[in-house]
Order: sequence, then C-alpha cells, then structure tokens
Amino acid sequence: MPHVISDKCVACGACKPECPVDCISEGDIYKIDPSACIDCGACAAVCPSDAISQE
Repeated sequence: MPHVISDKCVACGACKPECPVDCISEGDIYKIDPSACIDCGACAAVCPSDAISQE
C-alpha cells in the first residue's frame, strides 16, 4: 500500500532525498506518486510533522 502525505505537511523537504525511487514531488504540500511508491517507509521515518502515512 503506497504512502500518502497529508495536509500536515510543512514542505520542509526532509522526505524527498530519502525516497529510493524518487516518487515525491515538491509543492506547498509534497505529493507521493502512488504508482511509483514501493512502500519502504523511508519518507515517513524522517517526517518531522508526522504527515506521511500509509493510504
């Protein structure tokens, strides 16, 4: 099940470099491409605002 980023995202950028498949895109709230997410959880582990969870 892919991970998603909620509206708690503060766009700090901590998650993007952790993604091994580069499926996170930048914006006011970052987005995860669900078709590319491999559900590794690396992004969720570094999110300071606890905005990333499984869909």
